[in-house]
Order: sequence, then structure tokens, then C-alpha cells
Amino acid sequence: MTQRFCFLIIIVISVVACSNPMNFDNDQELLEYISIPENGYFYEKQVQGYNFSLLYKPTDLLVHQELNDNLDVDHLRSLREKYSKHLYFTLSMSKNNQEVLNALVRDKGEFGAMVHQLSFGMEDRVHLFTEKKDTIEMTDFIYPRMYGMSNSTDILFVFPKQNSLESKTLNFTVEDLGFYTGEVKFKIPTEKIKNQPQINF
Repeated sequence: MTQRFCFLIIIVISVVACSNPMNFDNDQELLEYISIPENGYFYEKQVQGYNFSLLYKPTDLLVHQELNDNLDVDHLRSLREKYSKHLYFTLSMSKNNQEVLNALVRDKGEFGAMVHQLSFGMEDRVHLFTEKKDTIEMTDFIYPRMYGMSNSTDILFVFPKQNSLESKTLNFTVEDLGFYTGEVKFKIPTEKIKNQPQINF
């Protein structure tokens, strides 16, 4: 009887621990946590000498960027509601620890075409699918030009959260961008997104 009771207590504690998100004191602690691949928010692949990585950005990271010093409870609640409606992923691409544009030896025409693709055409190259192959339409993407000042080309992609998390996994795919890498795919368990870590504001 005692052993069974102890076993039930352990199960209850485990369920509660899994259903409650982790909380961090600041954005730096949260960033450090999600940057560790084993924690399930950061994924890496190397193909044909190119490094691809994908980082899921929890809601509170976006909230922190806009919150500034205004810690009013209503303001915090409204920002969390605003950003929780979408999924945010940062795709990073590099070669030889450089932005992909810098790593490529191209003429001006090819260089310009690649800049245009990264700036305006990524909605045709990056896709998010459910495990049933249903497409989740991209809401927006942002490519900030760093002009060689960064070690990677980073693009933020935004997708609607509604109905996305009904799937157990999501597949984030990147078509070949002219690097001869073929399609690059990342498989993301939605359980991690549902229980994403938060910041103690």
C-alpha cells in the first residue's frame, strides 16, 4: 500500500512538472537555456559545408524586446497575448563562420539575386508543415542586412499558432537556395512549444 502510494505521488509530481513551464529571472538566462540543443528549442545541421540552425523563440523573448521598463501588469498581459498568437523561428545559415553572402564567390548579378531572394522571396523557399503534411502559411519574415558584420545570415520567420500545435510535430523545411544542399528539414516536437519557458518579469 505504501509503495503504491509513493508511486502515485511520483507520477503526479512528474505530470505537474511537465505541464508547468520553466521560469527564468531574465532574458539572458532564457536564451542560454534554449540555445542548448538537448533542451529541444535549438536544432543544427551541416550540409555541404553550410551550417544551418533553427531556434524557436519563446513568447517572452519577444515580449521582453518590447516591454522596456514598463512592467505594468496590464501591459505585460497584452504583450503576451499579442505574441502568443504566433510561432517565431530564427533560421541561421553560414559557411566558414561567415554570412552566406560573404562566403559565396559570385558576380554582381548573382549576388544581387541572392540578396533579393533573402529579402523578399523566402516565403517561397521556407515552409512549415504538420505531421499530416498540412501547410501552415507564413505570416511574415524579417531579414536584417548585416553587411558582413555577422558570423551568420539570420532570418526571423513568423507563423500563426492557431491549429499548428494540434500536430505532435512540425516540419520546418528550407528549399535549396542555390548552395547545392538540397532540402534541409528540421523536425520540431510541439510539446516543447506548448510548455515553453517564461521570464519572471
